[in-house]
Amino acid sequence: MNNELIFESILNFVNYYNNFQNNIDSKKVFPDMNNDKISKLKEIPFASESRDINEVMQEMQNLVYSNQAYMQHPRCFAFIPSPVSLLSWAGEIMTSAFNPHGGSWLQSPSASCIESKIIEWMCKLAGYPDTSGGLFVSGGSMANLTALTTARNVKLAEDEYPKGIAYVSDQTHSSVAKGLKIIGFREDQIRKVPTNENYQLDVDSLETIICEDKAKGFIPFAVIATSGTTNTGSVDPLHSIADICDKYGLWFHVDGAYGATVLVSDKYRHLLDGISRSDSISWDAHKWLLQTYSCSTILIREKNHLISMFSTHPEYLKDAQTNNEQINYWDFGPELTRPARSLKLWLTLQTLGIDNISEGIEHSIQLVEYMENELKTYDNWEIISSAHLAILNFRYVPVNANKQQVDEFNKAISKAILDSGYVGILTTSLNGKTVLRVCSINPETTKEDIQNTIKLLVEIVKNLQNKYK
Repeated sequence: MNNELIFESILNFVNYYNNFQNNIDSKKVFPDMNNDKISKLKEIPFASESRDINEVMQEMQNLVYSNQAYMQHPRCFAFIPSPVSLLSWAGEIMTSAFNPHGGSWLQSPSASCIESKIIEWMCKLAGYPDTSGGLFVSGGSMANLTALTTARNVKLAEDEYPKGIAYVSDQTHSSVAKGLKIIGFREDQIRKVPTNENYQLDVDSLETIICEDKAKGFIPFAVIATSGTTNTGSVDPLHSIADICDKYGLWFHVDGAYGATVLVSDKYRHLLDGISRSDSISWDAHKWLLQTYSCSTILIREKNHLISMFSTHPEYLKDAQTNNEQINYWDFGPELTRPARSLKLWLTLQTLGIDNISEGIEHSIQLVEYMENELKTYDNWEIISSAHLAILNFRYVPVNANKQQVDEFNKAISKAILDSGYVGILTTSLNGKTVLRVCSINPETTKEDIQNTIKLLVEIVKNLQNKYK
């Protein structure tokens, strides 16, 4: 294949993407997913002979990239969006081109140095001591898995695994339970603790359940708190949980995949007060730090715990052994071969600047607070969970409607607003109620976007009202 032709095709794609990005505001957040495109993809055989690269790339543009939800859209309020910075994309291109191996200092000393610097910066923001460390992983699921594997290694002997108990809340992300099962814990070894009226882990219930388990001969070993739950953006009472973990000798992990980025903001960092007392933190950069997938970190108060768990020394890696000032990141986690995920974040931080990222975080939080206050001025709109870390839950309650009708009405609102293409809002369930959920973390989202979204919601309600008269 002619390299010049490949580079020319890449430049053509850059122009295509530039046009897409410049016009993203006019595109549907959730385009109508095209099953015909799926059928066409299934019919494409693996080529036995070479094909024209421009033809293949055009095929991918038409059949793949146009057939997806645009999570980077400024009015994508569904799930936890990914407001990707073009700087991250540029860093991704550069890193992919040179393809550094992020496992050892011998293979990529500068990339390892940058990863070390960013981890140190994050640890300082979290209030961790100089003994801390961590590494980049693919996402929050892998970060939680890495932390829980380390916790098991530190707190339990191998013959104690069958009696180990981990504690989560009913709002904890599903990746935590999945990770615990992957590393050998049964369903009955995962205790689900109820939450309070603010959807935070209930500390009194936690201590009661721990005491009950100890009395039965079980071995409590870890509590998983959340800073920024997926449903409501709630932050668990970190100091109180830390007190309990200190009292009973438990590992304290904080799932900060979403909310830990608030540590970057001087104005809102206090919302995570107490996170410095944790033993480990998961933190996704591909959420509020504007990075492309996949870019996440796991931070550990005592980095030697990671080395004790994951370091191996086979004979074929002896030449890559390092001194104390150099880090082989394959000794810190489960991956031997690993991409240099930190480089695109480094490019973003250096080019955009920390202050601009902080302002974006503050903008998002204040914008969702504004949306809550505006909704309160309309009749029959009910705030189910107030704005927390740029997440808001609410619903419309038609007059004289029963519970099932209210749930169906709000599902219909979500469907109608998705069909409009203007904005992406999905539902979730809180205390048995179907509610509309907004998560707005794109720094490009404007107050006008929020105002028009509310107007659209009100208009949709008017159009649906006849069903319940």
